[in-house]
Amino acid sequence: MIRSAIAGNIVLSDLVNRQIIFFVLGLVVLIVAALIDYRYWASLTRVMYVFAVGFLVVIFVVGTARFGSARWLDTGLILIQPSEVAKIIMIIVLAGFFSSQNNEPHNIQWIIRSFALTMGVVIWIILQPNLSTSIVIMVIWFSMLWINGIPIKYLVIFIGLGIILGAIAFPFLEDYQKLRILNFIFPDPTARHGNTYNVDQALITIGSGGWFGQGYGHSSQVQLRFLKVRHTDFIFSAMAAEFGFIGTLVVIGLEIFVIIRCFRTSQLATDHFGSMIAYGFAVLFAFQTAVNIGVNLNVIPVTGLTLPFVSYGGSSLLSLVLGIGLVESVAARRKPLEAKFGDIQ
Repeated sequence: MIRSAIAGNIVLSDLVNRQIIFFVLGLVVLIVAALIDYRYWASLTRVMYVFAVGFLVVIFVVGTARFGSARWLDTGLILIQPSEVAKIIMIIVLAGFFSSQNNEPHNIQWIIRSFALTMGVVIWIILQPNLSTSIVIMVIWFSMLWINGIPIKYLVIFIGLGIILGAIAFPFLEDYQKLRILNFIFPDPTARHGNTYNVDQALITIGSGGWFGQGYGHSSQVQLRFLKVRHTDFIFSAMAAEFGFIGTLVVIGLEIFVIIRCFRTSQLATDHFGSMIAYGFAVLFAFQTAVNIGVNLNVIPVTGLTLPFVSYGGSSLLSLVLGIGLVESVAARRKPLEAKFGDIQ
């Protein structure tokens, strides 16, 4: 899909080769992560947390700005996006926190400690600015709170505070971020090549595919470049145009299959730490998939989240395969009797 999306674009012609290289590296990362006992990382959560924060801080010194945000570290060979690595590290760190605090009372101090731990990373990502990744990490934190039995009264309070803080923070967002939200809430159907151009073209592209699509490399919306950022944010629309409704159902089905298997691994884990790793990655995978498809269907405001294992993005791909490798490590050391039953299912 990446090759089809950038066909004829000389500037982007080397992206396919780069993604293949990242894919090969990703396989190595996946195998290594799967072979290492996941419980080993429990003793390194503090080191990993300091590394994640330090890596993000470095961006402000030597970071490379693209699309108005300083999110990338230029190594001379490739661009690395530390926030992608931070997502996986925070899953491990939060898994370590909640497993170590599993027997303590789930009171307000417990919630505040986990919140402070999360914000120690999130604040640096927000300053890039990178609101979408910040939201992803906050969703992972909140979902772990929920699965670990946060009292209902605190759940209601946090939801209320989240709405209030969102309203207060809105004026401080970057102009393009505010514009995305306002255009979603108050779309202008008369605008032509305006602020809603990308989402309008995404819907036209999806509709052009019909049931079975126009065929690989034959979508006029994609090949004539009416659809922008079609190899990353809007690759789902490009896929719908070329493979149709049936093709997108197949891909969505595969994404859901991975999500279900991650949740299943969480259920079968031998300890709370492993369970939280698998659960956290399942939430990450599910949230990114839902948000990317939701953006393409114009049911939520535009974000910069990729469609897992489909969109272009080296750092994103490596972080996802690292997550899969960690889940594989948990699965390989799951409860023996339940594992057999799970295989039968």
